Amino acid sequence: MLTSRVLALVALALTPALAIQGYNEYALRADRDEAVRTDALATARVVAGDLDQLSESIRQTLDIVAEAPAIRQRDPQACTEFLHRIIDKLPQIILVAVTETNGRLLCNSLGSAPGAYSVSDRDYHQRVLTTEEFAMGGFAQGVATERESVHFAQPLRDDDARVVGVLVASIDLSWLSERLRHLVPQSSTSLTVADRNGVVLVRRPDQDVWVGRPLPPERLARLARDQEAARIVTGLDGRERVVGVVHPKGVLEGLTVVIGRDRALAFADVDAATYRGIVLILLGAVLSGAGALIGGRAFIRWPMHRLLRTVAAWRAGDLRARTGIVGTSEFGQLGEAFDAMAKSVEASQDDLRAELARSRSLQDQQTTMLHELNHRVKNTLATVQALARQSRGGEEDVAQFESRLLALSKTHDLLTRDDWSGASLREVLENELDPYRSSLDQVVLEGPSVILAPRYVLAIGMMAHELTTNAAKYGALSIPAGRVCVAWSVAARGDGEKRLRLTWQESGGPHVAPPKRRGFGTRLITGAIKRELDGEIDMAFDAGGVRLTLDVPIEQAAPGIVAALSLGRAR
Repeated sequence: MLTSRVLALVALALTPALAIQGYNEYALRADRDEAVRTDALATARVVAGDLDQLSESIRQTLDIVAEAPAIRQRDPQACTEFLHRIIDKLPQIILVAVTETNGRLLCNSLGSAPGAYSVSDRDYHQRVLTTEEFAMGGFAQGVATERESVHFAQPLRDDDARVVGVLVASIDLSWLSERLRHLVPQSSTSLTVADRNGVVLVRRPDQDVWVGRPLPPERLARLARDQEAARIVTGLDGRERVVGVVHPKGVLEGLTVVIGRDRALAFADVDAATYRGIVLILLGAVLSGAGALIGGRAFIRWPMHRLLRTVAAWRAGDLRARTGIVGTSEFGQLGEAFDAMAKSVEASQDDLRAELARSRSLQDQQTTMLHELNHRVKNTLATVQALARQSRGGEEDVAQFESRLLALSKTHDLLTRDDWSGASLREVLENELDPYRSSLDQVVLEGPSVILAPRYVLAIGMMAHELTTNAAKYGALSIPAGRVCVAWSVAARGDGEKRLRLTWQESGGPHVAPPKRRGFGTRLITGAIKRELDGEIDMAFDAGGVRLTLDVPIEQAAPGIVAALSLGRAR
């Protein structure tokens, strides 16, 4: 036990170091994560800028080509010869072609015959005719070149500025991938450029594997939601990467540029520093624990054993035992304090025993007085009952009077059973209802445990008696099919006052009709609740059964009394 506590102290001493290490780890990883995210997003923007420069260069080139007389005259033979001469001066372009507005080939730099093929179904052709502006297409397998490429197209206009054809430049995707390689030289960093349909145009590494393939739908949807954002995802190669996503605007609108930094490599030095820190902390913990155990045996265990032996002797009744530990150290001061305490306890032991004897005597006297009081009150009630039989009223009046006195006596029994400290609401109700219960479900009591103060017990007990008597004579308890449900709850109002809400509902009994006059029982219930408890009561004689609603400010018994009553019920 002592060893575990010493080790716990060592662990407590190491807690600040662990906290500092944890904070440094968190801060370092957060800084590195932010740096990698920023770098990935910045690189993606650089790639997008380079693509934008390329598209602008191609646009300018096509503008110059479009002004050539051979192109403006749209002479197939002259156009073919002109394009064949200039194609070698455009290394970034593998094909230049002129098509008519219906997509039919007019001429190209490869010398294909006019009408050899049609591009009317290509998206760049349709976009140029729709917007009449320079446009970029998506991934395509070249008809003439048979190479994987992407096309840029420029509208051709006549002297009246009407679109009479389309000038097309084809860019080889392998060349484009090599052009972008100098922007992303690291083999661990991935580059993905996808067209507006999600088809891969450039992928480094694995260009040959992914070019022309569509991105998975869920990945494409996530990329579409990211606007100039960086996040951690699992890349196409299955490695966890920090990716920066950029969606260029203008002519390149619809493209998606994704830069992925390998997260494991980006955090490799951070992980190594974390490993070194953990090893050093564990080594320090082992050395600290060993030193604490050795010191604890010499400076803690021996005086502790002396203290424990002395305490064991005191527990056995030998108050003359002493620790014998003295000195200015903590254990010396503790030993002297223990010895002084033992001397004081030994001196006052006789006084304590005498005081306990007097306490038991007073308790016995109190119990005797309570039983005597209970006996006297019962005798008084019996006397009142005897006088009631001799009253001048009729037999029915006398019977009701006796019944009420008996109910009061039963409620009185509940209070005196617990020294007039209070009683459970459930017991008060069961006290009246149980004699009339013909089956387990004929009477249902639902509500939390509530311990009532004495005046609440008397008032609510008389109310329950009157309702039970009425139900047994005329209501739900007068037939086996009848049912009585009593539900209650305690709720706090806005001002903090707690109120007891109770509902008495009869059902399944004889048909109920409102009484022609207000009887003594109703006046007794209303008077007790309103006068004694300052509460509200509503009694309705519905055809299906009597319904009573009670709302009174609750005054429960004191907490100590509640605990005592609960313990008594458990026993």
